[in-house]
Amino acid sequence: MRNRSRIPTHEEILHGPVVATMFRLSWPVMVSSLLNMVYNMTDTFWVGHLPKAENAAAVAGLQVAGPVVWFLVAFAFGFGSSGLALVSQFMGAHNEVDAEKAAGQTMSLAILLGFAMAIIGVVVSPILLPVLTPNRAISANAISYTRIIFIGMPAIFVSAVYAEIMNAYGDTVTPMLINAITVGLNVLLDPLMIFGWGPFVRMGVAGAALATILCQVLAAVISLWVLMTGRRKLRVTWRDLLPETAWVKRILRIGLPASIGASGTSFGFIVLTGIIGRVPNATIALSAYGIGDRMFSIASLINEGAGVGIATMVGQALGAGMKDRATAVVRQGTTAIVGLMAGASVLLRLITPLVFRAFIPSQPEIIAEGILFMSIFLWANPFFGLMMGVQSAFQGSGHNVPNMILDLVRLWGLRVPLAWFFAMALKLGSRGVWIGMTVSNVVAGSLSLILAFTVDWRQNVIEHVPLPETLLIGEEAMSSVSGVEVDDRP
Repeated sequence: MRNRSRIPTHEEILHGPVVATMFRLSWPVMVSSLLNMVYNMTDTFWVGHLPKAENAAAVAGLQVAGPVVWFLVAFAFGFGSSGLALVSQFMGAHNEVDAEKAAGQTMSLAILLGFAMAIIGVVVSPILLPVLTPNRAISANAISYTRIIFIGMPAIFVSAVYAEIMNAYGDTVTPMLINAITVGLNVLLDPLMIFGWGPFVRMGVAGAALATILCQVLAAVISLWVLMTGRRKLRVTWRDLLPETAWVKRILRIGLPASIGASGTSFGFIVLTGIIGRVPNATIALSAYGIGDRMFSIASLINEGAGVGIATMVGQALGAGMKDRATAVVRQGTTAIVGLMAGASVLLRLITPLVFRAFIPSQPEIIAEGILFMSIFLWANPFFGLMMGVQSAFQGSGHNVPNMILDLVRLWGLRVPLAWFFAMALKLGSRGVWIGMTVSNVVAGSLSLILAFTVDWRQNVIEHVPLPETLLIGEEAMSSVSGVEVDDRP
């Protein structure tokens, strides 16, 4: 039974006060994001407490591994956006049968992609990672970590897509509860497997990866059980999971641009990591970036949570034909995100020295570099919030081409070339990388505002119902995006 004080009803999503309803949807997602951050920060924390001879290379290895893993995981989030758009809009149209069908088809596609990405990751990561940094100790740690993570990729895909599906339905609490269980277990397992406490063998960085994957497998099993038993009302049957060509085409049309944008962004982070790996103080810079990046997850949880709230409300409003409601959601929701990101930036700057000293107390040079990084990059946080608010509108409406453009421009048009220019051409080293990263977010945030006013995002993707025509994406809805000429971490 749903608790109305925690989860808004569909009527409240469509007619309730925008910001209050958004936060009622968002807070469980923010907690889930915080828990996901704990996953990463737990790994970094315990690895940072390995002996001094090992810890700097180990922390840097985790940071090098992160973008490579995310490059493939991004496909799950891209296709999960298809599930969010379709399920939310079908719910807005009071069509629960097609909402459940969309959920099942998205999940089956995610499982297949998870196995494909696992094979690709295991084969490619030992080849790619040594290219990112000439430091053998760093690349060895990164390879040790990624090999295990990629083996568990199907479970990661299932968990990610399940969260998107339930968020679209309006139940953001269940994914949070599953996260709480698995993160708690990960916190217990990490030090045991990293240091070999008790009956466990000392595995170092590999132990952090194995603990994470064991917990992700548990999360995937619980997610599928809840989804297929209908414990949270939305129920997917085995028949819903059998891939159907028309549905798969529809999901691909909506999700492929999002996946390209997310993976293109992730590959940009791989190249950026390679640039950091070649500055004069590479080990120090990579370690500082690794810890700082995890601190930015605190701010990102605001973006992710509020973004899901906006996307869910936009999707259900458009499904119900309430375009003015969708516009109000985007305007008020984005304004709230920008304000929260500004406040988070101030808080993060205040706690930066304390956090770095806690994570890697034996390395004063890394602490100093981390403070420099945070002091520069925090200025761009509100602009990143602006971009995320606008992208949530496109995601909820199912129009992911503008999001793809924003993602690729931010990384490939701005961040990578600017980071290289300031770091290498101007010889500013790591400081130049931090400056380039900051400028990229400021410009991308400004560009997102332009797209919000020039692209008609208020066309839904479930028009031209009923079945079987609804199984094919409305050509008019897609042409309104693909015909526009425009020349999921901060």
